[in-house]
Amino acid sequence: MGTPEESPHTLAPGRLGAAAVTFFALAVTAPIAVLITVVPAAYATGGGPLVPLSFLALGVVLVVFAPGYAAMANRAPFAGAMYAYVARGLGRPAGIGSAWLALASYQAIQLGLYGLVGAAAAPLLRSWFGVGAEWWMVAAGCWLLVALCGTIRVEIVGGLIALIVLAEIAVAAGFATANVLDPGAGGLTVGSILPPGPGIDRSALGLLLAVGVLAFAGFETTGAYAEESIRPRRDSGLATYATVVVFALLLAGASWSLSAAAGAGRITGLARTRGSELLFDLAAARLAPWAVTLGRLMLLTGLLAAILGLHCAMSRYLFALGRERVLPAGLGRTSRRTLAPRGASLTQSAVAALLLAGAVAVEVADAPLTGRRLMIAGGAGILVLLILTSVAALLHLNRVPNGEGAFTRFAAPVLASVALGALGYLVLRDLAALFGVPGGSPLRWIVPVALAAAFLLGVAHALTVRGARPVIYAGIGQGGVPVVVTPAAPRPETSAEERPAAEERPSVKDRRPAKEPGAHRPERVQS
Repeated sequence: MGTPEESPHTLAPGRLGAAAVTFFALAVTAPIAVLITVVPAAYATGGGPLVPLSFLALGVVLVVFAPGYAAMANRAPFAGAMYAYVARGLGRPAGIGSAWLALASYQAIQLGLYGLVGAAAAPLLRSWFGVGAEWWMVAAGCWLLVALCGTIRVEIVGGLIALIVLAEIAVAAGFATANVLDPGAGGLTVGSILPPGPGIDRSALGLLLAVGVLAFAGFETTGAYAEESIRPRRDSGLATYATVVVFALLLAGASWSLSAAAGAGRITGLARTRGSELLFDLAAARLAPWAVTLGRLMLLTGLLAAILGLHCAMSRYLFALGRERVLPAGLGRTSRRTLAPRGASLTQSAVAALLLAGAVAVEVADAPLTGRRLMIAGGAGILVLLILTSVAALLHLNRVPNGEGAFTRFAAPVLASVALGALGYLVLRDLAALFGVPGGSPLRWIVPVALAAAFLLGVAHALTVRGARPVIYAGIGQGGVPVVVTPAAPRPETSAEERPAAEERPSVKDRRPAKEPGAHRPERVQS
């Protein structure tokens, strides 16, 4: 057997540290894009001080989710991430269903981000070159860059993403600092930090939590880089904690600074009238024009980094499925020079190109609005995956204990499952409000049906593999480790004199051939 560098089914080991994996995940969460799209919408609902507090509360929930996730990443440090975790905890059909759901959800988010880049680039193109461009032209340029970066060495991509994310965080922090140093009328008041009274509108709070939890989608992509980490069984878990903490604190602080700059009594009205321009309007009143232009540039590059991060995550899911022969084996091969999942990356680029071409063909009228709705739908799918992963961690870690404490294998997964389940209910209840459509709109039900269909198609795929290729089915979620099936050794022929008497002969039941573990019940093969 060849060395890892020679194997066509091995990702590059030891090229990413925990910090690099954190930057990949932070890129997908796109902090500055959330500040421009999600936060104004949250303030427009009348949430006021509850907006930053909701981000902190959601950060606590996801920190509770992280121990179980990190423990599963320690058990299965594979590129398939949640696909492998769910397969171990809830069974192989649920694992393949989760893989299909993950790919569909990430693809929806990525396609939504492509819809936003045109609007993000428009002010810069007008300011610098005095020209305009259709959204799909900008999206095509971003697609080309992502397609090229997807096939190069992962540490080079990681360095590029780290630079973009650090600049993105620095600009967001700079805008927040300016807002706090020059607050709106009335200065910094307690009303901008705490709710005005004990009577909190529960429906408004539920909508805020629903909006906020969808904004966190992407932090869980840390598990997809386990095989390429320096410490495969630890770095993904550490990066998960770091991503949640940094993202929650950044969003809470920056969103509070918007309220401070506008004034606690004016933020709702400004958010409703200015929308996605709220951040830039407040910055323009306090900073030089070049700083606002820099912020718009960081929005564009942040969206590009998010698209690239999603591309890398989806490529690794496709690679894991191809390596285990659940999908065509060509997806599970890596480049001999870069050890990047080239087949999976090119396939993902082709799928994205077809979807973008379809969007252009149907002449999408409002690309940014459609993009935001696709991101909401994809975020809802990721929330379902988090619930499945939390339940899978609860079952697997307690069924096969391996040194984890009671909090990691029981208390944390239980609390996370309940909290995420409640958030999932809020998202389902408020889908119409999240999409900005009437309660009777078909969008209210299309998204749950589409997510369920993606999952069930994956389950059907798994059952088909189980019937047609049981040994491959037995290897689902094992990271490409072969399942060895040892057939029973043939018995030597004996003469009539050596045959036992009738009363000594084995019964019919005893003379049945031994069944192969991978053939008759592959789910019995131990993970």
